[in-house]
Amino acid sequence: MRDKALAHVIKTLHRPGFCEAFAHFVRHLAAFDNLIIIAYYRDTNPVVLYRQYTDPVVYTYMDSDYLNAAYLLDPFYHAHRNGLKTGLHRLFDIAPDQFKRTSYFNVYYQKTTLIDEVAAFADLNRDLTVTACFGKDRSSGQLFSKQERQRLQQYESVICTLLEEHWRDYQPVQPQPMNAKPLVSRLIDTLRVEQSISLTARQAEVAMFILQGHSSISISLNLGISPETVKVFRKQLYAKCQISSQAELFALLMPVFSRISAPTISSSESET
Repeated sequence: MRDKALAHVIKTLHRPGFCEAFAHFVRHLAAFDNLIIIAYYRDTNPVVLYRQYTDPVVYTYMDSDYLNAAYLLDPFYHAHRNGLKTGLHRLFDIAPDQFKRTSYFNVYYQKTTLIDEVAAFADLNRDLTVTACFGKDRSSGQLFSKQERQRLQQYESVICTLLEEHWRDYQPVQPQPMNAKPLVSRLIDTLRVEQSISLTARQAEVAMFILQGHSSISISLNLGISPETVKVFRKQLYAKCQISSQAELFALLMPVFSRISAPTISSSESET
C-alpha cells in the first residue's frame, strides 16, 4: 500500500492533486492530525500553499495572526532564516531553550491546540524554503510516537525530494514586495517614530531573541557576547520600553510586527 501511494504521488508531480496524494502517502508513515505546506521567504511574509486538518481550530488564527506577524517568532521560520538544511525537523528539537515559557507559545501557539510538529524542509534557493509541517493536535491528543518519527526519518529524502520537485518552478501570483531594511532596523525605526522609544541595534536584537524564547546564555552564544552583557542589554531594553517582563514586551511588539511585515500575497498554487 505504501509503495502504491508513493507511485501515485510521483504521477501527480506538477499536477493538481499532488498535495492530497502527498498527504495520503505520508499517512502511511505517521498518523498526523493536520498538514500545512508553507513557502517561507527571507524578507517577506510566508505564503500558505496547502492545508489539511481534522479540527479546523488548529488554523483559526493562521491568516489573521500567524501570516500577519506571529511567524516572526516561529522556530521553523527562523530555522529557514538561519539556513537549516533540507530534511525533517521536529519543532521542539530546534526551538530555543525557553520556547515553552514565551508569550508566543502561551498566548498564540497553545490556542492552535498543536502538541507536536514535524516539518519537512525543501530548500529551493537561498531566500525560499517550502516546508510541509505535519502536526498532532487535540484531535488525537498524542505526540508522534517513536515508531512514527523513525518511519518519517527513513523516508526523509523521499519526502523532501517530492516537495523540491513539485515546487521547483514555484512563483507567487504577484511579485514579492521586498523589504529593503532588515527586520531589526524596521523595528527600531517604527518604535522611534510611533512610540518615541530609541533602541540600539543590540537592544533590538536582544528583544527579538527574548521573544523567540532564548535564555541569556543562548542569546550570548548567538550574538558572541557574554551572558552578563546580555543582561545589561535586557535591563536597558526594559527600561526604555518601560516594561518589566517578557509578556509586556510581547504585548508591546506584536502590533508593531504586524505593521513592519510585508503584505501577505497569494500563491499560484495556494490551497490546491
